[in-house]
Amino acid sequence: MLLERIYDEDLAQASYFIGCQAEGEAIVVDPRRDLDVYLDLAEKHDMRIVAVTETHIHADYLSGTRELAVATGATVYVSDEGGPDWMYGTDFDDAIRMKHGHRILLGNVAVEAVHTPGHTPEHLSFLITDGAQSSEPGFMLTGDFVFVGDLGRPDLLDEATGLLDTRFQGARDLFASLRDRLLTLPDYVQVLPAHGSGSACGKALGAIAASTVGYERNFSWWGEYLANDDEQGFVDELLSGQPDAHAYFSRMKLENRVGPAVIGEVPDLIEYTAVELRSALDADSVIFVDTRHHSQVHEGTLERSLNIPGAAKAASYGAWVYDPQIEQRPIVLLAGSAEEAQEMRDHLIRVGIDTVRGYITSLDGLELITPKLVQPEEVEFLEKAMLLDVRNRTEYAGGHLPGAVQLSGGRVLWNLDILPAPDAGTIVTYCQSGVRNSVAASALRRAGYDVAELDGSYAAWAEMRGNVPVLETA
Repeated sequence: MLLERIYDEDLAQASYFIGCQAEGEAIVVDPRRDLDVYLDLAEKHDMRIVAVTETHIHADYLSGTRELAVATGATVYVSDEGGPDWMYGTDFDDAIRMKHGHRILLGNVAVEAVHTPGHTPEHLSFLITDGAQSSEPGFMLTGDFVFVGDLGRPDLLDEATGLLDTRFQGARDLFASLRDRLLTLPDYVQVLPAHGSGSACGKALGAIAASTVGYERNFSWWGEYLANDDEQGFVDELLSGQPDAHAYFSRMKLENRVGPAVIGEVPDLIEYTAVELRSALDADSVIFVDTRHHSQVHEGTLERSLNIPGAAKAASYGAWVYDPQIEQRPIVLLAGSAEEAQEMRDHLIRVGIDTVRGYITSLDGLELITPKLVQPEEVEFLEKAMLLDVRNRTEYAGGHLPGAVQLSGGRVLWNLDILPAPDAGTIVTYCQSGVRNSVAASALRRAGYDVAELDGSYAAWAEMRGNVPVLETA
């Protein structure tokens, strides 16, 4: 058996390529939309991708299940659990819908669906048996059910889809899934989750790639609650301190349930000259994305540009500032080469931003503006300015500027009603060190707000005052 983990550092997301070498057949679980990594693995190992599936209707990225099926002819398998409110849409009518216990056979390899609700009602995990070695499963792909050191959060349906108080039933379902599905397995079974440290799908995910049932049973935070059959204590602890959910999650949920658009072959990116870009910007026919670090952006950038600092976190930050449901203008990137622009486009495609059309390698010959900055020592003297903390609410609770309003960067553009009118005064924004702040501030400037960024953000302000946090509720 071949089992490969493909990890996206941007979204802290893992997909899996599993194959039977004897038969040359493979399945991909939880794929992303840029497919080269899976196609290359299949070619390298002389395998055919004959099946593709996913653990649940994802909220943090756009699934590549349909994309991969179209590219390879693979059969699609999706969950048929969770009740009628959690069924996949008509774009999945050709898919095989799986109930608990459904088995997918690839030569000597068996992939068995296990219904593990809690994170979402339809959630499946997959037990993997290498029949050439054993008649018993040795691995469990746990999706967003069990992570290393943590569990999938059950509150995202409330946070991302506007449902009311589903988190409580979800937490109880998660308790039952642990008790009845995971902890009935032998301790040696390896746990292979869909996310790692940095994902917003949990609150304390570990950075280690894999665990075992026995390790999680004995050393995870939840093990004691299960051992003592303390469901209420488990629910209370699980739901406390969860980070903000990004607003784009609701779009991902909807598109993944209905069926993500299949993009197929993408055209080559166009390299713009300064004259061509200036003309397009004057006509308001494109959106420019400055991909540099915020320290360089502060030295000068194009008016109304968005700041998405580099490919490494392009999917994460891009989804904060560009909503393809309301924005269709193509994107032009600042990139050092066509290869850099292509890498960034691949990242943006993972969150359904399919409109990158070109790039420019330099801002020479273009008129630049300098974003407003406020120094930490100037904050207390500001008049008629709103202080906006774009960190997570958990960071805000640990200390913030006096009087600051908290609205995380991934929610800013979807909650403009919390902000004063664009002509009602200056908004001074900050995060922890300045990266997220620059992303959110660029989006607000593009939306017409008068924005000044706190230079050095909260870290610089806290250092100025001796690192004594302000803990009062604003």
